[in-house]
Amino acid sequence: MNKYVKYLTIPCNLFNMGKAKEEVREKILKLLAENPDGLTIQKLSELTGASRITVAKYIAELVGSGIVVKRQVGAATLCYLKDEYMKKVKEGKLLEILEMI
Repeated sequence: MNKYVKYLTIPCNLFNMGKAKEEVREKILKLLAENPDGLTIQKLSELTGASRITVAKYIAELVGSGIVVKRQVGAATLCYLKDEYMKKVKEGKLLEILEMI
């Protein structure tokens, strides 16, 4: 047996990263649909269990795709789901939205 083989093992969770990414995005969309008054990235992080940096990255993608808007309210930046996508999330059409990203 090659002495380097033991160092080439890949953690199993690496293969599930794509699924976890979609799950976090779905949670973010659902939470924004449930909270039309908006949520901060910090609050989204707490509710999804993902890091603040991860949530900020996904919010940036959603803002870039035109699905989410951000608004400064005092010291806080609130994230909102656009009305047209709010209906799709409530109808359970998350895949349509996720395919846009």
